[in-house]
Amino acid sequence: MKKNKSWLIIAVTAKLGNILSVYVTILKNCCVLETRFPIEILSSFLVYKNLIKKALLLLILSIFTHTMNAQKVDSIKTVYHFNGDVSVTNNGFSFIPSFSLGKPATIADLSIGGNRFSFDPQFRFDLEGFKPWSFIFIWRYRLIQTDRFQMKAGIHLPALAFMEQIIQTNGVTREQVVPYRFITPELMPTCILSRNISIGIYYIFGLGLEKVDQTRHTHFISLRSSFNQIRLTEQFYLKWNPQVYYLNMDGKDGVYVAQSLSLAHKKLPVSVSTMMNKTLQSEVPTRDFDWNISLVYSSRNQLVKY
Repeated sequence: MKKNKSWLIIAVTAKLGNILSVYVTILKNCCVLETRFPIEILSSFLVYKNLIKKALLLLILSIFTHTMNAQKVDSIKTVYHFNGDVSVTNNGFSFIPSFSLGKPATIADLSIGGNRFSFDPQFRFDLEGFKPWSFIFIWRYRLIQTDRFQMKAGIHLPALAFMEQIIQTNGVTREQVVPYRFITPELMPTCILSRNISIGIYYIFGLGLEKVDQTRHTHFISLRSSFNQIRLTEQFYLKWNPQVYYLNMDGKDGVYVAQSLSLAHKKLPVSVSTMMNKTLQSEVPTRDFDWNISLVYSSRNQLVKY
């Protein structure tokens, strides 16, 4: 029985890989998005909804089969999480902290998943007119999980960065939000030093899909640490996440330091946080120093299945 399940997982995974490779080809070659509005971008993906449904069905079947096998052999419980953070800030920071919007923004970070697999989309909006700034659809899988070490791999598929451009149509000049597409694999090894302290490396490679006016290759590697539940009083605590990182964009590179600091209450879902970024050396045109302050609403929900 165990052998049959293993073969089923391999077969399903192979089939899923074939479908996803076709999906990537569709994203890269068929969906011309250079001058479309966000709603038209989403509708273009709906053309291939049957293909996407098949991929998701096979993915769910693979995860379910793997989970059932693990439960019967090792008696491991499955924990499903439904988390979300929505923040309002005076200065929106990008996914890479050396870039910022420079004006008020709202950011939604969501996460839905189980013990191994999760879907972690991020949505950023410019509050001036509530214009889209970036949509990142992140798929992650935990390859290794022990008490002291974990390894995650993921892909941003797709990642959309929206830019304002001047468009001329039939002699009429107007401003339009134009999306730039990226496909971005990522890797996250992390060492867990204690219950509230960890240190790790985060690496992403961004591949730009547009033919003009876009950075084609982006390398981002960060040495980061996390300090959670730094006790101030019985109810208040701090979270501190410093990092030093290297950025290379089409051959131009730089080294930076950044940190985020949050003040939270154990019984309240609202916290206050700040992000700071400092350039140490850079050929990339970025600000020497940048910062923000944010009000964050957090929601954490779990479903445990034995």
